[in-house]
Amino acid sequence: MTTRRNFIKKTTTGSAAITLGASVLPSFSYGRILGANDHINCAIIGVRSRAKAHVMAIHKDSNATILYNCDVDDTIIAEHNTWCQKNIGYVPKVEKDFRKILEDKEVDAVFIATPEHWHAPMAILALQAGKHVYVEKPCSHNPHENELLVAAQKKYGKKVQMGNQQRSARTSIQAIKEIREGIIGDVYKGEAYYSNNRGSIGTGNIIDVPQTLDWELWQGPAPRESYRDNVHPYNWHWFRTWGTGEIHNNGTHEIDICRWALGVDLPNSVTSFGGKYTYDDDWEFVDNQQVTYTFDNDKFITWTGHSRGQMKPERPGRGITIYGSKGSIMLDRNFYQLYDLQGNMLKEEKEGAESETTGTRGEGILDVNHIGNFFAAIREDKALHADIRDGSISTMLCHLGNMAQDTGDTLWVDPLTGKVLNNKNAMKSWKREYENGWEPKL
Repeated sequence: MTTRRNFIKKTTTGSAAITLGASVLPSFSYGRILGANDHINCAIIGVRSRAKAHVMAIHKDSNATILYNCDVDDTIIAEHNTWCQKNIGYVPKVEKDFRKILEDKEVDAVFIATPEHWHAPMAILALQAGKHVYVEKPCSHNPHENELLVAAQKKYGKKVQMGNQQRSARTSIQAIKEIREGIIGDVYKGEAYYSNNRGSIGTGNIIDVPQTLDWELWQGPAPRESYRDNVHPYNWHWFRTWGTGEIHNNGTHEIDICRWALGVDLPNSVTSFGGKYTYDDDWEFVDNQQVTYTFDNDKFITWTGHSRGQMKPERPGRGITIYGSKGSIMLDRNFYQLYDLQGNMLKEEKEGAESETTGTRGEGILDVNHIGNFFAAIREDKALHADIRDGSISTMLCHLGNMAQDTGDTLWVDPLTGKVLNNKNAMKSWKREYENGWEPKL
């Protein structure tokens, strides 16, 4: 007899990334047309911002339920509970310690939208507990965690999807298919950029930890630091102990699509230029950066990250341009535009329903499609659009961009492993220091 639990357990085979001939995911009603009668119970860990896009996408699937909301901050949980009641009509159970959720055998899948230092360690623990995992980008805080997470998925056999949701955009899937068919000739360059006008984060003051916050659990695998008033709940992105900078925070998305379009994996070389040019504050990464990646067959990708100070002339907040010998293609989350070599637009395809391109939620149809694909992989062993093996490669490119920037060197890379050749200084960043007892292990 096939029970709900047994059915879920059967769907554990790893899947490759999307094939170009695959059908495009439908909009907003994925769970209703799957034909599967198996229910998926979900838990969302980290519920302040990005998680709300997860909630709405899960809610579109009539055969999925959110069993738990989990966060270490009581204030954030209270706000999220009110938001859930208003937007999905019920309030999931609340748990502050995610480890208790992993002990619940009724939970089938966990969605991780925590600060980045938690992504890989938490995903590995979830896999060990027998859960499928949807983990936000970047999937790791350092390259060592990339290796561990990929190995953990292979060992435990559950589905792991990274949250680079443009992989599930109908127009992007169409563009990549047409690129493979030669619509712009031989592709050679992917240009990715992100622009924002972030303000100063100031200089933090050490203060008492708010009574509503479990600062110990918030830090988790990271080495312990005193609580400061300019870190939580968002500015951790710009501190190396917990975050990975703009190239990971937003560049992961655009670099990933460039890599997909060019059909490349790990690079041969990486060069980065940039610096911190604006405010005198606690921000620990560059705030403007230009990275160039080279690959076999004279292909290359550029990343322009412009975090603070308005880009002039003004450009949309993010975008991708793919160049070929016969033309170019512009992509973002909401459209695909084809141009000839003279810059004339030959056609334009729009996504239909829009997704947010700036802001911290990034909410929209792409989340519905991407999480729908995740659920289809669990239920029917469909191929994941962003399986963790592939997602880890795009994450690794971002790590290499930071490593090249930090060393000031052109890095020569082993394209099979991602490890930097003949540069011990760069390789010091391969693994971080962990708080005693929290180091992730298989």
